[in-house]
Amino acid sequence: MAEVAARAGVSTMTVSRALKSDGLVSQETRQRILDVVDELGYVLDLSAGALSSKRTGFVAALVPSINNSNFSDTVRGITESVEVHGLQVLLGYTDYDIEKEERLVRAMLSRRPDGMIVTGGRHTEKARRMLASAGIPVVETWDLPSEPIDNVVGFSNAEAARALVHRLYEKGYRRIAFVGGTTNRDTRGADRGCGYQRAVEELGLPAGRTISFGKPPISMEQGAQAIVHLVERWPDVDAAVCVSDLSAFGAIMECHRRGWAVPGRIAIAGFGDFEISHCSWPRITTVAVDCRAIGAEAGRVVLRAIESARGARSSGSERIVVPFQVIERDST
Repeated sequence: MAEVAARAGVSTMTVSRALKSDGLVSQETRQRILDVVDELGYVLDLSAGALSSKRTGFVAALVPSINNSNFSDTVRGITESVEVHGLQVLLGYTDYDIEKEERLVRAMLSRRPDGMIVTGGRHTEKARRMLASAGIPVVETWDLPSEPIDNVVGFSNAEAARALVHRLYEKGYRRIAFVGGTTNRDTRGADRGCGYQRAVEELGLPAGRTISFGKPPISMEQGAQAIVHLVERWPDVDAAVCVSDLSAFGAIMECHRRGWAVPGRIAIAGFGDFEISHCSWPRITTVAVDCRAIGAEAGRVVLRAIESARGARSSGSERIVVPFQVIERDST
């Protein structure tokens, strides 16, 4: 900053004000300083200001995966909401592991973000305590936890899966199975399994037809292998609900390879409305949620909480339920 000031013929305080768009600096002086900044490649160090203002200018966001289009759309929504207010997103991914999430929560909070957005409503006890005592807005997304830490923007994965099974029942399917993962690392996937179980009990359908195959997130290849195990175990199965569209796509491709008509031999449904669900043939029946809207709403919740705190007001926690939709396509 001293070098910028010397070249521009101003004080270091004037440089600081110019880079923060202080109204006390004339436009001519600001432009002269900005020209020098560009020439030198200087970046203002905000850390000292952050210590005094307790504002770091970023929101931390944790997602299970960075190569899942649904979660990338959620991050896009967060970014679009907060960046127009001068905030940036610091991103971490948990790989569906709540122990890793705990470590990331600690690492993120040590950098004092202005807000924290996490995926899901299940965390380790240590992570919950850290988030609850952080003194910043926290938003849990993609879920509706019964005991939220602070704010919530999400939907019930169990209710969504239940609605999908009921739709299949309405279409005449009576021997419906579920394809999920081998562990509960994907807690939202586990909730979908619970929703499936609840639906078959309500409808009086054969229960227990659940195939657990592969560590979450289940891949296309694992979906392909799972559908074979499913048909071998229950040859009379007439429909399969897969935990995601990716596993559903893999299952459909395996059915093609084996000459099993979809939906003639077996109907297959997914979850998430990934792009592949409407590019596949047959196109995949699925549950759709607006992933980008989840992120955008979470960002707006954080912003409202930050503004309330700056005005020494208590805004209270928010609970926003995002609608889901069962989309019926050719695979069923």
